[in-house]
This record gives sequence, structure tokens and C-alpha cells, in this order.
Amino acid sequence: MNILAALKQAEAKLKKQADKVRQQLDAVRAARKILGRGVAKGGKRVGKKKRVMSAATKAKIGRATKERWAKFRAAKAKKH
Repeated sequence: MNILAALKQAEAKLKKQADKVRQQLDAVRAARKILGRGVAKGGKRVGKKKRVMSAATKAKIGRATKERWAKFRAAKAKKH
């Protein structure tokens, strides 16, 4: 086999590999775009703001939850 033919064959092989890598890169970029929706460069959220709850409200919800569970356990204890 002459050198020119070998070089052409190597070139074709490398072009094929480059095309495959480009396709993989495009797929990765598309996945990043889909997964990165709602987040701007730098990691800051875009769109809706995060809700902030006061300490008093958190405590109120915690007390209500404890009362609900207490009632549930009491009702369960009565059945048995």
C-alpha cells in the first residue's frame, strides 16, 4: 500500500471519529440545556422567587403538625 492511500484512509477514519464526537458533544449540550432550565449562568435561579417563611409561621405549622399526629395516634390507640 502506498503512503498516499494510507494517509487518505487515516484521514477518513479521523473524520468519522470527529463526526461521532461532534454528535456526542451536541447530545451533551442538549442535555445540559434541558437540565439547566431555570438556572442562569452562575447558578442563580431565574423566574419565581423562593418563598420565605417567618420563624413564627414555621413554629405555628410545627405545633399544628404535632397536634394532628397526637390526634391520629390517640385514635389509633382507641381502635386497639
